[in-house]
Amino acid sequence: MKYRMMTEAAGSPVSSFMIKAIKDAGFISIATDIHSSCAAKILSDEFIVFPPAKDVDCWKKIERLVVEHHIDIVIPSFDETLLGWAERKAELKKSDINVLISPPETIKIFQDKWETALFFERFDLPAAKSSLLPDYPLIKPRAGRGSVGIRIEHDASKRTEIFCDGDISQTILEGQEYTVDCLFDDFGEPIFIVPRKRGAVVAGKSTMGVTVKNKVIDDIVRKIAKEVLFIGPINIQFFVDGSDVKLIEINPRIAGGMALGFAATENWIPLFADILNRKEISACSTKWGLKMFRTYQEVYSLEKISHP
Repeated sequence: MKYRMMTEAAGSPVSSFMIKAIKDAGFISIATDIHSSCAAKILSDEFIVFPPAKDVDCWKKIERLVVEHHIDIVIPSFDETLLGWAERKAELKKSDINVLISPPETIKIFQDKWETALFFERFDLPAAKSSLLPDYPLIKPRAGRGSVGIRIEHDASKRTEIFCDGDISQTILEGQEYTVDCLFDDFGEPIFIVPRKRGAVVAGKSTMGVTVKNKVIDDIVRKIAKEVLFIGPINIQFFVDGSDVKLIEINPRIAGGMALGFAATENWIPLFADILNRKEISACSTKWGLKMFRTYQEVYSLEKISHP
């Protein structure tokens, strides 16, 4: 079947790999963004302007748009809308719109850095020490994403001054940062676990990486998956310092750097459809040592301009 597959926030510079992967799978790429002036409008088969997440009627408009555009599969990727998609997954299914996302309970845990820390502690998972008080030098918002809002202050008195409501503090982790591209079936069983060592990072986005086999990381991911239900693509971040491996955070969604996870295994897009259809999936082998470099690519659109 030639599915109409929709991706969110496709105006991001790292989203083009998803549009290409959808097309390569023989599906129809429906890209969305809150701005129409973006490369995704040119690269995708179809483009929809979505309302901003702050719009009071945001979900009413989104539900109408996905029905009007006959969307078959939604791949959520925008942090601000993940919970909304998860909560509407069953209702949208009644209109034959399939959303590839984990349950709301999973989203709630990992979109809150304090709940994430409690989860790690509850199941004895290696991670930084965390507090709701300014006890540790690394300060960040509980609901933040990426590096937004992160501050480091080693002076305890100054730390108290900059610590705000809604912040948590953590110990600082050191070592090499790893991001793990994971894919889980509809029953929470891992299909792929692909660690990649992050190289150059620009504005929180990986511009170079290499796949590295790591049994400790693999074991930790499988342990996590026994305690919480993951469905579809999941992004997990670690710091590795020699034999010391510690969790940073879990993003219950697809991530821009997963292009390397796709390249090291296979195009995951057909697997997304198989997961939603609960088909049995056989994982292929992973190319370890595969390195990715990312660069900008220009696309052009000729627009008609009326001259006075």
